[in-house]
Amino acid sequence: MNHLRTVGARLSLALLVVVAAVLAFVYLILVPSLQNRLIDSREAQAARVAARVADQWPPTSPRGLALSFSSATNMRVTILQINNRSPLSLLDIADEGAGGSAGGIDDDPIAERAAATLRPARGVAARGGRRYAEAAVPVANASVVILVSSSLQDSLSSVALVKKRLLVSALIALAAALLLGYGGARLFARRIRRLERAAERIAGGKFDEPIEDSSPDELGELARAFERMRRRLAGLEHARREFIANASHELRTPLFSLGGHLELLVDEDLDDATRREFLGRMREQVDRLTKLAGELLDLSRLDAGRLRVDRDPVDLARVAELLVDEFESVAQGTEHGLEPQIDGTATGLGDEQRILQIGRALVENALRHTPTGTRVRVCVGRGNGRALLTVEDDGPGIAPEDAVQVFERFYRGDGGARASGSGLGLAIARELAEAMHGEIAVTSAPGRTAFTLSLPVASGTSAPSIE
Repeated sequence: MNHLRTVGARLSLALLVVVAAVLAFVYLILVPSLQNRLIDSREAQAARVAARVADQWPPTSPRGLALSFSSATNMRVTILQINNRSPLSLLDIADEGAGGSAGGIDDDPIAERAAATLRPARGVAARGGRRYAEAAVPVANASVVILVSSSLQDSLSSVALVKKRLLVSALIALAAALLLGYGGARLFARRIRRLERAAERIAGGKFDEPIEDSSPDELGELARAFERMRRRLAGLEHARREFIANASHELRTPLFSLGGHLELLVDEDLDDATRREFLGRMREQVDRLTKLAGELLDLSRLDAGRLRVDRDPVDLARVAELLVDEFESVAQGTEHGLEPQIDGTATGLGDEQRILQIGRALVENALRHTPTGTRVRVCVGRGNGRALLTVEDDGPGIAPEDAVQVFERFYRGDGGARASGSGLGLAIARELAEAMHGEIAVTSAPGRTAFTLSLPVASGTSAPSIE
């Protein structure tokens, strides 16, 4: 019974049922139709002969007339005299052809119907275990009925032969359908089992073995979808492990620094200037921890759909000025040029605090990942009917393989010593933009990299476009 639960067995059974149903339909339609056509043909032929015999009545010799038509058509021709109508009584006065003899036909239903109604009649009669196609034609004003009989033995034998061959062919077709269906279903089920094993490997956290199926059918498409999912999960798993390592480092460094400074503050006799310096460094480490905790909290709220985002008109020019003011000292410390580039005004729909958060992530990313002396610009304008906030720099650009992943969670480009941070800032920025019905895009080439936040334009505002 367990074998019947497999996909292969079910597909084979379904194919077998379909083939059997088609063959049964063909058998039930074809064989009776063929038999009826043969009988109708014989009856029509007998009717034509009976009519021709009736046209030549009265003959010089009834027997001679019957014999001539019987010899010409290879049919039995019987001439019956109506002796009495109530009750009906018929007497054959001539009977020639196969099986013909005086008194050879008694109580023939076709002849009796023609005699009773005085109209031509036709049908099938049985005599001596054999069936005959018959036609009877009454002769007007002669009290005579011409009965022509044609044996159906050969025709019915042909029908029986067709039945036999059709049944044999049906059995062969069913066997072939069963074998082919089961074989094809086994191949199909084998591919499904490979996908099942691949899914179990993925569920178990094993992403190293690729899923291969080059077939263009639906299973092939499913296998390729599984492969894309495997690669995606493998990348996420790699990023997760890197994030744990990075987060551990990000947490350990400030904690270690805080601990060291606290020990120095407690155990050493420090002057006021050194104490203030230590306190400043401790504040930096606390800010670093606070930023990491905030990013993790935002990420968890975004995943849970619990982060509240307003959609109010926001002046992006003001946002750009706030960002430049906020990061001006940082830019000076890293010897970067930071300036606003505001082309008119642009008012977008969004949450001002979240837009500032996105802008901070973009500016911080530009300052962190570009060499000393690079210029960074915060631009505002309009394009394609949307309000744009763009942070661009004159740095060396982003490698194409990194550009497609910079917004992934936990992803940090191969930036050497400068590839610091948790790898969450840009990922959170993208999700915040989407929450405000906006989007972030990056374009990069040697000498220019631009991250652009586009937002819906607040109604009733206008501004020049940025090319």
